[in-house]
Amino acid sequence: MLLYPLYSSMRAIESPSPLDDQQWLTYWVLYSFITLFELSCWKILQWLPFWPYIKLVCCMWLVLPIFNGAAYVHENFIRKHVKVGSHVSSNYPQNQRKALQMMSLDARKAVERYIEKYGPDAFDKVVRAAEREAKKH
Repeated sequence: MLLYPLYSSMRAIESPSPLDDQQWLTYWVLYSFITLFELSCWKILQWLPFWPYIKLVCCMWLVLPIFNGAAYVHENFIRKHVKVGSHVSSNYPQNQRKALQMMSLDARKAVERYIEKYGPDAFDKVVRAAEREAKKH
């Protein structure tokens, strides 16, 4: 529950892909919640002889690459219900802010770099093209 996630987290830091970062950051958040739950409910959990096995199976599901449970939890529960980092600078026009707010944090950072490089007009053209394409379908 600690050694493999620690090793994989170190590898994720060095890799260019944000997907493994999401997996391991989510794992550490969930592992922290499990630990807080254990610390808060230890009097009840000490009466459940199967608790360590349940915790082991849950953490294995979160950690093992065959399951990628932490990424699954993030995509299907956390992202849908928790809007962290949804603030977008008011420096952008209303239509651009709206588009930026619908994006994930990684996508938003990429778009902001695009705007810095090519200017807000170029992004506005991309947004209009996407809106036209969405209306066709």
